[in-house]
Amino acid sequence: MSIVRRGRFALLRTRQTLSVLDNGWDVLRRIAMRSDELVYRVGPVRITGPNVPGARVPVYEVFAEDEYGIEWFAQGLGDAPTLVDIGAHIGCFSVAFATRFPGATVDAFEPTPSTSAYLQRNVDDNGLAGRVRVHQQAVSASSGVLVMADNGAGSGHNGVLHLGEAGAVSIEVPCVGLVSVLEAAGDRVDIMKMDAEGAEYDVILNSPPERWAAVRRLVMEYHPLPGHSFDELETYLAGAGLTLVRRDRYTDGLGLAWFSRDELTPPA
Repeated sequence: MSIVRRGRFALLRTRQTLSVLDNGWDVLRRIAMRSDELVYRVGPVRITGPNVPGARVPVYEVFAEDEYGIEWFAQGLGDAPTLVDIGAHIGCFSVAFATRFPGATVDAFEPTPSTSAYLQRNVDDNGLAGRVRVHQQAVSASSGVLVMADNGAGSGHNGVLHLGEAGAVSIEVPCVGLVSVLEAAGDRVDIMKMDAEGAEYDVILNSPPERWAAVRRLVMEYHPLPGHSFDELETYLAGAGLTLVRRDRYTDGLGLAWFSRDELTPPA
């Protein structure tokens, strides 16, 4: 990123901090002071995370930019939808979703121990422990153990995609099979959100197609993984009855995609 682009991005983040966060000035002060943690307040929501760039990103994606289009994608689901959040990070999406829909139930999966601790903390701090279940597990095509990179609490570079990168520590984490995840949700998942840092290819392509009948809608961030392409995911999911309804491309092989079984009104 060039100096000009970095400057523009920093200005954007500053504006978002002051316009979206109720305690924006305090957040900027603590970033400048290099505090260990940051607390973000957005209306009734309180999110705590480590003061590192990767941990700050989802706060802005969810609360400032509505990157996942929560209102649009949840249209017609009523006040009690079910959500499975694979790659829940520190909990921004799960907490925002459960706060917006007072009857929602959420299963949130985050395998990195240090990041999962923040996820549980944010669920508890927002009084959502009765409706948001935290699982310190990875999700895979089958149960077992997954080797992944751990770049620290809240890092956006935790996952199979970042194994072997400089400074990354390889860890083993328990993983649960997608079929078990769906069964635990009662084989009824209104929305599945997936940000698995490259593991999405294994989770999807190696799972039984017929089990996806339990999933009504899927929003996922897909990543550039050698030997794979987004076309594989789209073809597989189409065969499982999930149609691509929207796709935002970020860079080659990286983007966000929405799939649905039912027809949706296009986003505004």
